[in-house]
Amino acid sequence: MARVVVDVMLKPEILDPQGRAVQGALGRLGLSGVKDVRQGKQFVIELEGDLEGDRAALMEQLAGELLSNPVIEDFRMTVEQ
Repeated sequence: MARVVVDVMLKPEILDPQGRAVQGALGRLGLSGVKDVRQGKQFVIELEGDLEGDRAALMEQLAGELLSNPVIEDFRMTVEQ
């Protein structure tokens, strides 16, 4: 069994209004010194069998094309076998 975790974040040069809103709220709620907040999403996918070879390449492709928008987002994929 393989567990794939795909973390997706907006590229640094893309404005993140939700992160900005959270940053402001943290300050208003008493947390000082917050320099930046970036919002993202995470996908946890459990697969039967191992993730190797062509199957791993397909998962990488799907993470880059389906789970994230390559124009405005970066992704990081980790696999736990």
